[in-house]
Amino acid sequence: MIERYSRPEMADLWTLENKFRVWLEVELAVCEAWHEEGKIPADAIKDIREKADFDLDRILEIEQTTKHDVIAFLTAVEEKVGPASRYIHLGCTSSDIVDTANGVLLTRAAKVVLDSLDNLLEVLRRRAFEHKGLLCMGRTHGIHAEPTTYGLKFTGFYAEFARHRERLLAAMEGIRVGKLSGAVGTFAHLSPEIEERSLEILGLKPDPHSTQIVQRDRYAHFFTTLAMTAGGIERLGTELRHLQRTEVLEVEEGFTKGQKGSSAMPHKKNPISAENLCGLSRLVRTNSVASMENQALWHERDISHSSVERVIMPDSTILMDYILRRMAGVIDRLVVKEDNIRRNLMGSYGLFYSQRVLGQLIAAGLKRQQAYEMVQKVAMRCWNGGLQFEDEIRKDADVAGHLESSALDEAFDPTYYKRYENTVFSRVFGE
Repeated sequence: MIERYSRPEMADLWTLENKFRVWLEVELAVCEAWHEEGKIPADAIKDIREKADFDLDRILEIEQTTKHDVIAFLTAVEEKVGPASRYIHLGCTSSDIVDTANGVLLTRAAKVVLDSLDNLLEVLRRRAFEHKGLLCMGRTHGIHAEPTTYGLKFTGFYAEFARHRERLLAAMEGIRVGKLSGAVGTFAHLSPEIEERSLEILGLKPDPHSTQIVQRDRYAHFFTTLAMTAGGIERLGTELRHLQRTEVLEVEEGFTKGQKGSSAMPHKKNPISAENLCGLSRLVRTNSVASMENQALWHERDISHSSVERVIMPDSTILMDYILRRMAGVIDRLVVKEDNIRRNLMGSYGLFYSQRVLGQLIAAGLKRQQAYEMVQKVAMRCWNGGLQFEDEIRKDADVAGHLESSALDEAFDPTYYKRYENTVFSRVFGE
C-alpha cells in the first residue's frame, strides 16, 4: 500500500525485511523443537542461535539465480551460520515456513487492526453520550420520517462496530495457525510433536489438517471480516457525507487552519475525509473477493494463491488500520451543529407528528383507515401550503370532533420520541 494510506506501525510489519525476519523466527522455532527432541546437538543449536541472520540484498541477489525466494533466504542464512546450518529447515517444505510465518504476520496485523477498532469504538461511545437526548430528524429514503437523537445515531454505529470487533476476534483466531507437516501434510519427515512444539514457541496452534498448505478458507474468513468492517466504515462515511450537504449541514468535518476545499472556489468546505474513507473501503472489499478466489487450489497445493496474497495481505491490513484510525479522527473532531439540527427537525412543518395523531384517533375509537385519511388530508394541506401541522390539526373540525385538547398536547410532545433512549443505551453500552 502507498505511504499516503499507511501508518508506520502496520507498514513496518509488512516490509520485505520483516517478512524474512519472521521466516527466520519460524526456522529457529523448528530448530529449538528438534533440539529438544535430541536431533540437533547442543553446539549446533548454540551456533544457530548466535549466528542465524541474513542480509536482505544478498537474498535478493541469490533469488536472481534460484528464482525461489525460500531457497534464496535459506542460502543467505546458511552463509551466516556455517556448518550448523545443515540442521535448519530440517524436514520442512517451503510452505511450512511461508504459511506458518503468514499465521504470525496476520495475527500481529490483526492485533494492530483490533487496537485501531477499539480506538474508534471509544470515540463513538464518547460522542454518543455527548449528544444523548439531542433530537434530530430521522430519515428514510432520504425523506423526513420521525425524530431520533444524535445519541442514538452514534450508538447505532457503536453497536455495529462492536459486532465487527467480535467477528475480527473470531477471524484472528482462525488464522492464528501454522503447519509444519511437510510436503503434502503427512509428517513424513517431521512429526506432530515437532509441529506442536514449534508452533507453541511462535504463539500459534496447529492446523488440525493441512495439506502442503493451510487451507485458504481461513484466509477468506479473515479478509471477508475486514471487508465487512470496511462496509461499516463506508456506511458511516456515507451518513456523514449526507449530513454535510449544504441543504442539511447538521455536521461538519473539522477544517484546520490553512486548509483549502477547492482550487477554484475559495468558499468550499468539502467532506473529503468521509469521501476518501468510502473509496478506500471499496478496495478492502474488493480484496476480499480475491481471498475467496484463492480457496480452490489444485490437489494438495499449487501457488496460484501466492501472488495474490503478496498483495492483499499487506494492502488490506494496512488499509483497514488506516481507515479505522482516520474515521476515529473524523468523529473525534466532528462539529455537530445543533441550531441546524433543530431547524431541520421542524423544516417539514412538524409533519412527523402525523403517526402520533393517527394513534390518538384510533385510541379514540376510529377505524384505522378512516383516521389515516383524516390525518393525511391535513398533512397534504400543510405540505402543499407550507403550513404548520400542529396548528392545522388543532383547528381541523373533523379531528377536533374526536380528540380533546389534552390528547393533542400528548400527541405533540417531542419528548415522546426519546422515551426509550436510555433503554437502547443500556442495551448497547451495558450501563
